[in-house]
Order: sequence, then C-alpha cells, then structure tokens
Amino acid sequence: MALEWVVLGYAAGAEAIMILLLTLPGVDRLRKGLIAVTRNALKPLLSVIPFCLFLLMDIYWKYETRPSCEGASCTPTEHLRHQKSIMKSQRNALLIAAALLFYWLLFAVTNLVVRIEQLNQRIEKLKNEE
Repeated sequence: MALEWVVLGYAAGAEAIMILLLTLPGVDRLRKGLIAVTRNALKPLLSVIPFCLFLLMDIYWKYETRPSCEGASCTPTEHLRHQKSIMKSQRNALLIAAALLFYWLLFAVTNLVVRIEQLNQRIEKLKNEE
C-alpha cells in the first residue's frame, strides 16, 4: 500500500508545481508552452479523482476493521501501534484532500490563464485594426 501513497504524493507535487509555474509572474515567454503542457496533462491527471476515492475507501475500511484498544486490555506497545495507525490514516486523508484540491486549482487556473491569453489576443487584434 505504500507505493499507492507515494504515487499520490508525486501526483499532488506535480500538480502543485504546475500551479506554481502557471501563476509565477515574469515567465511570459514560457507561458504558452506551460499552458500546452498543463492542458495535455489535465486529462491523465483526472485519474487522481477515482484513485483518491479508492484510497479514501481503504482508509474507511481500515478504520472500521481496526481492533479497538481501550482500557487495561491493551499493552503499551499495542496502544502505541493503535495511535500510529490513527496518525497514518489522518496523514493519508490530508494527502487525499491536498491532491484533490491541487487538481481542482490546476484545472481552474489553467482555464483562467487560457481565457486571459484569448482576451489578450483579441485586444491585440482590435488594436491592429485601428
């Protein structure tokens, strides 16, 4: 299961880097290439959504089937293992939320940047006609 979380972490990192590069000021010359790369990457990155839902169901299943560790029936080692399991589940849930948020932001920012480029082209066309 660790490989799935690594893949999701890399996908979230790639989405965050693309958002950063698209919104970074001063890269106007690279922006057209960045837009093309990002628009082509949006469809394959869409697979992040069902993957996140699958991993979220996995967290839920582990939570429901986790043995309870309450009272004196639990040794300190078992209690520590139980707490670590809860912390891992919370960390993984945050990673899922981050990946979904970054995908949504990447989609929205890409559409806005494309729209801005189209409007700039229309302005240049109108200026040239005058």
